[in-house]
Amino acid sequence: MSDDFRRQVVRAAAWVDPVGVAAGLAKAEDGGDGLLALLSDGGPGGRWSHVAVQPDRIQVGPIEDRAAFGALRDPAFAAGTAGLAAYDAGARPATGRRETAWPDLMLARYPAMLTFDHRARAVRAVGRGATVAEAEAAADRALNWLTTARALETPPPPAEGFQAETTAAAYRAAVADVVGRIAAGELFQANVARAWSGRLKPDADPFDVFLRLQRDRAAPFGAYWRIGDRALVSNSPELFLSFDADSRRIEARPIKGTRPRAGDPAADAALAADLLASAKDRAENLMIVDLMRNDLARAAAPGSVQVETLFAVETHPTVHHLVSTVTARARAGVGAADLMEATFPPGSITGAPKHQALKVIAAHEPPRGPWCGSLFLVGEGGSLTASVLIRTASFERAGGVWRYRTLAGAGIVADSDPAAEEAETDVKISAMREALIGA
Repeated sequence: MSDDFRRQVVRAAAWVDPVGVAAGLAKAEDGGDGLLALLSDGGPGGRWSHVAVQPDRIQVGPIEDRAAFGALRDPAFAAGTAGLAAYDAGARPATGRRETAWPDLMLARYPAMLTFDHRARAVRAVGRGATVAEAEAAADRALNWLTTARALETPPPPAEGFQAETTAAAYRAAVADVVGRIAAGELFQANVARAWSGRLKPDADPFDVFLRLQRDRAAPFGAYWRIGDRALVSNSPELFLSFDADSRRIEARPIKGTRPRAGDPAADAALAADLLASAKDRAENLMIVDLMRNDLARAAAPGSVQVETLFAVETHPTVHHLVSTVTARARAGVGAADLMEATFPPGSITGAPKHQALKVIAAHEPPRGPWCGSLFLVGEGGSLTASVLIRTASFERAGGVWRYRTLAGAGIVADSDPAAEEAETDVKISAMREALIGA
């Protein structure tokens, strides 16, 4: 197939559950290799879902410092391209090169894709190709995927264990160290994480974890992606960036501030109110809002960066979050690659000042891999939607066995309490833990 998709064909179809379609494709003879499922919860922040398989072009490799996301400027990776940028690639200017198991950047181009509009309850089969005939064939292939949809059954817990890579005491000590660095004037905030790892049972698959998260715990930016012996499962609620190529609008929605959910409605509402009133959480959120304003300004038209929403409470199945919305208008000539280069890695999972926070994080953590990197989709005209890979597990297969790694972090500020920050990571990892090993 040609290096660029000059033709596009769109066919309409009746609504089919995108999770069922993804489940059908995951059970194909190739085991779902190449399967991409970007599945939203259909809520206000998650109108669109996308499912695709059989990419025709894949690129896996390092990010060069001078043009970090230069591959996205290649016409071969335009609309229909999915990408994963590992956190460590963005951190490298501050930390230097550290040995990592995951590549800096993975790109895959999909000639055929299904797009699900949850609001209109409609499906579009999109085919792209160098000729009309190629695009029509791709659209027909995508339409056929709808016939493979399966009735959903929640698989049993797929993992054999859930092992912390460091002790809770070690994490509390790391938090205390960061608080001390903040007191000394080294920085204002840093997001420090804990990691857990293990392996799946011999008959289990990463897609089982994804299905278990989708049941009653779906998020606006749920995702499953498998390329060869690597797979990613994400249940992220956080938008990193969106870019509309027509209007030139950029939007970022950083999350900072968390409270657990409660079973009792009154207690649950009290937790949400406590989050909204918390001076600590509001200060933490505001620092990241200022950081995102600064990052977006690198690619925005002068004077166009603004805070549209500050300190909004969003409620998810296991947590309440404090979320703000920062917008801008992209300068002429700015595209997806420029936006990623200006802002990656996301400010909400690094800290402020970002460069120093990256150094402090590296002093306490081994390389993060995909976690807190970004999974993104390139749309028509170079539009972009990118999530922050929190609530995410990465999987690698060797010798027929899938091993996983997952993390949860907390933003550490001057008045952080180590025990409270440890408890916050427990809340954040709870859905992924249950998806892996059960309640």
